[in-house]
Amino acid sequence: MKKLINSSETLVTEELQGIAAAHPDLVKVHFDPNFIVRADAPVNGKVALVSGGGSGHEPMHGGFVGKGMLDAACPGAVFTSPTPDQVLEATKTVNGGAGVLHIIKNYTGDVMNFEMAADLARGQGIQVAAVVTNDDVAVKDSLYTAGRRGVGVTVLLEKIAGAAAERGDSLSQVTAIANKVNENGRSMGMALTSCTVPHAGRPTFEIGDDEMEIGIGIHGEPGRERMKMKSAHEIVEMMATAIVDDLPYSSGEEVLAFVNGMGGTPLIELYVVYNELNTFLTARGITIARNLIGSYITSLEMAGCSITLLKLDDELKQLWDAPVKTPGLRWGA
Repeated sequence: MKKLINSSETLVTEELQGIAAAHPDLVKVHFDPNFIVRADAPVNGKVALVSGGGSGHEPMHGGFVGKGMLDAACPGAVFTSPTPDQVLEATKTVNGGAGVLHIIKNYTGDVMNFEMAADLARGQGIQVAAVVTNDDVAVKDSLYTAGRRGVGVTVLLEKIAGAAAERGDSLSQVTAIANKVNENGRSMGMALTSCTVPHAGRPTFEIGDDEMEIGIGIHGEPGRERMKMKSAHEIVEMMATAIVDDLPYSSGEEVLAFVNGMGGTPLIELYVVYNELNTFLTARGITIARNLIGSYITSLEMAGCSITLLKLDDELKQLWDAPVKTPGLRWGA
């Protein structure tokens, strides 16, 4: 195992210290329990957005804390759910009196711990709503989930719901927009290599030099099928067909196309994937009206990518275009 760390035991703490040192204008980092909040939290009268999950998926979620996106993020240990006390303290810290929306990826531990924190927060008089993302079309009821996994749509939802909260929408309105994004988005991922969790010190799974896994999860969970390596054209056709057929997406519709790197994939390859995706969708009469290309929801150093499509309307386009200023995503601010 070769990693730029001091020890696996101090990894997350030292990462958080680095975030605090790098972005004091954007965020504040709390320790014991660990959570990150926007520098001006709480924002009085604004709905607050809280998300979180295991570390190792950076920049999600801590990199998305700031104006126009999340108010707080709770990082667990690597690939491990945050604890209820982390979520509760973050919720209390960012509560500005207009309520708090928990954004939860559909992994069993995340759902359970966020629910426990929400119950405790409500007992202290805080209004809490929740949305659970479950956009992965690859598999159902995997190692970590009951139902579909929450993956790429989570990033898009945090941005769009964050913009709705920033413009002053109520908790019920922000929650409705978040659910709309989740319902109209679908994702699928693939891997060329495994990744190595520092505590384990060895790859999560073994895969041949001439093999790939289609439908992989962000923790290295197995996907739909392991097969011999194929071209970018063939890979995109397999993944995009599964995504488009699932919702389904129809000719004449506009989408946001998100091509995401899993942590070890160079940008040159992601643009090849995007080009193939654009060709695929154009042939079906589907227009890419907005896009996001880069590594935003990763799996440590895994090589591979995921594709997410979100069906757009005028309101979602407006919210996507709204200013955002976070360590990991920023424009117009």
